[in-house]
Amino acid sequence: MQTLNQDMKEKNFKRVYLLFGDEPFLLNHYKKRLREAVADGDTMNFNYFEGKSPDLHEIISLSDTMPFFAERRLILIDGSGFFKGAQEELLEYLPRIPETTCMVFCESDVDKRGKLYKKVKTVGYAAELKKQDAAELMKWAGGILLRDGKKITRQVMEYFLERTGDDMGSIHMELEKLICYTAGREIITKEDVDAVGSVHVENRIFEMVSAIVSGSIKKAMDLYEDLLILKEPPMRILFLIARQFNQLLQVKELTEKESKRGEIARALKVPPFVAGKLMAQAKAFEKRQLLAYVEFCVDIEQAVKSGKLSDRLAVELVIAGKTEK
Repeated sequence: MQTLNQDMKEKNFKRVYLLFGDEPFLLNHYKKRLREAVADGDTMNFNYFEGKSPDLHEIISLSDTMPFFAERRLILIDGSGFFKGAQEELLEYLPRIPETTCMVFCESDVDKRGKLYKKVKTVGYAAELKKQDAAELMKWAGGILLRDGKKITRQVMEYFLERTGDDMGSIHMELEKLICYTAGREIITKEDVDAVGSVHVENRIFEMVSAIVSGSIKKAMDLYEDLLILKEPPMRILFLIARQFNQLLQVKELTEKESKRGEIARALKVPPFVAGKLMAQAKAFEKRQLLAYVEFCVDIEQAVKSGKLSDRLAVELVIAGKTEK
């Protein structure tokens, strides 16, 4: 991303850019910034294509057209799917893009082994905008708060991220709510986070599993009802519960091998503070119990798909802890 930021700062643009990755917030952020930097509000020399397989001949024709009273023409191609298959015509054209054209592709997924991806890297720049790790998210969120004159401890920031998850769009929205709520104050507290923060679905799943562990079936059912009120599909809830038990099983196996928190976090691809919570939760189970829950969730899912159980009843059976075969 450093190259991308430098190009925009210096107004020294390459002829072709590829923005891709699994973090929608960053994709939209850099797509917007590139448009502002290259087109600078010029709509006459801006062309936008959205969706699978846009008309390549039209794109090339526009690319070869001189901009009207401007230095560059910007062509933004969003979600084309070009980078997941063979595109010989585009492959041959990219090196011939005029200096007066800046072509930007924005994709959620690309084949890095493909010729087209490699060609963009040769003649332009490919920026992978992926999910950020906990340290990067904390630095980014802290920077937003600091610009508004706010301060937050590491402990409160970790608590905040536990509730929001790692989606940058959700984090940004929750930060704005916090900043407005604490107007006139400098320090953000845990109580502020509780007062205005939205609880992330996966955090409620964590609480549900904790309630199942402790035998608090009523609490688990109340949490389940809350998720249903929020229009969460029962099958998604079942998937998240199954994933949670699978993570706990992995944690159990890794702790038996004396793996440290950092190693477990890397293995599960979760922030270290989340790994710590999983380690604490896993202690309440024996390995055989976790294995039984994982297998039971698989059986329950198959029962729903085959029509033997309703999706709502399936989740209730898992919450009740009826893992007996």
